[in-house]
Amino acid sequence: MLSLMAKKLMRIQLIVVVIAFVFASVGAPAQAQSAAIKQAIAEASVGDEDIASFYRETDFEPIWLGRGKNKRRLQALFEALETSGNHGLPTASYKVDALRNDIANATTARQAGAVEVAISETFLKYARDLQTGVLVPQRIDSLIVREIPYRARVSYLTSLVKSSPRPFFRALAPQTQEYNRLFGVKADLERQVGLGDWGQKVPGALKPGATGNSVAILRNRLQAMGYLGRSATSTYDPSIQQAVQVFQMDHGLTADGVAGPATIEEINKSAAERLASVIVAMERERWLNKERGKRHVLVNLTDFTAKIIDNDKITFETRSVIGAKSLDRRTPEFSDVMEHMVINPTWNVPRSITVKEYLPMLQKNPNAVGHLNLIDSRGRVVPRSAVNFAQYSGKTFPFRLKEPPSQGNALGLVKFMFPNPYNIYLHDTPAKSLFGREVRAYSHGCVRLHKPFDFAYALLAKQEADPQGYFQSVLSTGRETTVPLKEPVPVHIIYRTAFTSAKGHVQYRRDVYGRDAAIWRALEQRGVVLRGIQG
Repeated sequence: MLSLMAKKLMRIQLIVVVIAFVFASVGAPAQAQSAAIKQAIAEASVGDEDIASFYRETDFEPIWLGRGKNKRRLQALFEALETSGNHGLPTASYKVDALRNDIANATTARQAGAVEVAISETFLKYARDLQTGVLVPQRIDSLIVREIPYRARVSYLTSLVKSSPRPFFRALAPQTQEYNRLFGVKADLERQVGLGDWGQKVPGALKPGATGNSVAILRNRLQAMGYLGRSATSTYDPSIQQAVQVFQMDHGLTADGVAGPATIEEINKSAAERLASVIVAMERERWLNKERGKRHVLVNLTDFTAKIIDNDKITFETRSVIGAKSLDRRTPEFSDVMEHMVINPTWNVPRSITVKEYLPMLQKNPNAVGHLNLIDSRGRVVPRSAVNFAQYSGKTFPFRLKEPPSQGNALGLVKFMFPNPYNIYLHDTPAKSLFGREVRAYSHGCVRLHKPFDFAYALLAKQEADPQGYFQSVLSTGRETTVPLKEPVPVHIIYRTAFTSAKGHVQYRRDVYGRDAAIWRALEQRGVVLRGIQG
């Protein structure tokens, strides 16, 4: 029996034979690039200016149909399209069978020219899908405001004809360690789906010391997922407790070794559900397919962490609190550049918070939120007694609110600025208790840091001999002070419910804002499928 890949390769060889027949039918090889073929290509490309401009530069010579380099190029394209599902791409959208039929039925110069252009159109769609994503993220969620590093479409064609085909197609996907590992995880999960998941789901919560069939089911599922070695125990013993703890750490859960409701919910997630998360993560990796900086800050919203990455290694990590789940407080996803930090910051209360939260309080009690100063249009502090708050609405309120530097300031004692249209930054907070919670979505949108001073020391280490001493000396003045970063640091605020590490299991997190579920629905609508691979 021939393998599926062998059969596909045979079909590709057949297409090449048909192409040779097409060119023979319109004349000798020299005539295949005659005025008739070129005119047909020119006519077929009229509706796509990028393709038309490319063919004009090449005097409308075909790059797919024919022998030699064209033959090898077409073979490489069809091999790439046949295996596009390995990257979580919508294989059906490339209409490979229809393209084959068009090639087989092209018996005139006009038909050959139309097929040539159709192949280029398919190639451009595939190349962009693989390199920078199938979806436009902001159409899925308005707060995914990432600037996608799109290449000019015509550049794919010009680069292709100058390159060896197979290496060119291999280089289209993101060349990051994360993408490569996700690619392998996807294949593993597809095999697991083909085997029928990780076995029976655990019927309910369990604690150490429990016995019986439910424990055996938990044991079997942990074994199937690679968290537990060979065992026949039906008792929730220390080995199972340890396996549960490791599972909890890999899934952003409190690692107490108790299989409570939240832990059981994650343990019972199917291989297909995890596969969908990985495919979404691969799509997200394509959206961020650009140089991220040898040193950069990475904030993963679902993981509630902020990290400093130096040469692909984590050199600092701290817990974070992100925007609350309500639509008006969620933290957006974007990239920018951190230029400075502000020690002893003043909090300039955002207009939305001023009129939605504080104005109603002031209307009830003019002395409410006494830690905030009332500022007029000239920047002067206005006494509360001089204002009739009841006469204003959210639209007409003419004042701003400011909180001067202090230990209790809403921004804490330091904030880290990467100026952006969304008024998002990283900062300290006096509300330290929130960092002990498992799910930390409580802010108005900015990202609060558990260890902001250590974060500042790590950033300043590149420019100060004694970063801690320098920071503390500025802090001790009590004055608001801007400290520029001599080497600005890129900041990437991302959202990954599936991500990897060089060692250990895949990490999964809950979809706190529901964004990945929306992305998966959109990918499904575009034709991406969950596959189960047998054997």
